[in-house]
Amino acid sequence: MIREVGETVGEAVADTAGRVFGRVQEQRPLAADLLESDEAYLVVFDAPGVEAADVQVRYEAGTVHVRLDRYRRADADFEMRFPGRGRTLSGRRSLPADAAVDPEAASATLRDNGTLEVRVPKATEGSESAEDQSG
Repeated sequence: MIREVGETVGEAVADTAGRVFGRVQEQRPLAADLLESDEAYLVVFDAPGVEAADVQVRYEAGTVHVRLDRYRRADADFEMRFPGRGRTLSGRRSLPADAAVDPEAASATLRDNGTLEVRVPKATEGSESAEDQSG
């Protein structure tokens, strides 16, 4: 009986700790790198455990915003003992203040290595830059 109580308490502690860890992870912004070429900016976010349908990307006021909604898949052979991964993750990365870009031509690619690449082309002659769209 004491062993059963100990197991129950242990499971409750692990469950609570896992949920707290998951919530902390959800509050921390996703890590992101900003790269630049002659033609575009590339923002690379860590996007672990998501599928393309779970990704939302938007460009607003010079900043790339992402939201990732991860879903835990049930496995018939296993029971969830420590739910430690956050389900909804988000992040943002601002482009340089003087960046003239064409956000309508932006694209996002989810890679097999667990990264999300958002490519925002630089504005060219005749294209509408972010500055023209906001003002």
